Amino acid sequence: MIRIVYWSGTGNTESMASAVADGVKAAGAAAEVLPVAEAGASVLESDVLLLGCPAMGAEELEEGEFEPFFASIEGGLQGKKVGLFGSYDWGDGEWMRTWQTRAETAGAVLIADGVIAHNEPDAEAVAACESLGRTAAEQAR
Repeated sequence: MIRIVYWSGTGNTESMASAVADGVKAAGAAAEVLPVAEAGASVLESDVLLLGCPAMGAEELEEGEFEPFFASIEGGLQGKKVGLFGSYDWGDGEWMRTWQTRAETAGAVLIADGVIAHNEPDAEAVAACESLGRTAAEQAR
């Protein structure tokens, strides 16, 4: 099972989650797409877990819902196949580099570099999201 869990304030990261799901489907697999408010610890049972969150504040994960969720599953990421994605409006993507390091420190096996989009995902970002989805489908086999 591939699960895509995301938080989106403007719709940009939600669009990315949809493109990731399209990539999973194009590769012949199925994905469950969940807003973070609907996700729980059971996501750790996924074959591949794809997480999406935009940069907020000083290039940090959204702190009201997503950060508490991620902190709650962080201890269970050891050996789990994980992919990360999200959008940003300022900075250079530092939040993604920090997030990737945090996931790896928790023992996650990142299936690809984190996919980022500046604001609304353009064609290149959508293609990168679809590629992440295809990679997840391959990793789930």
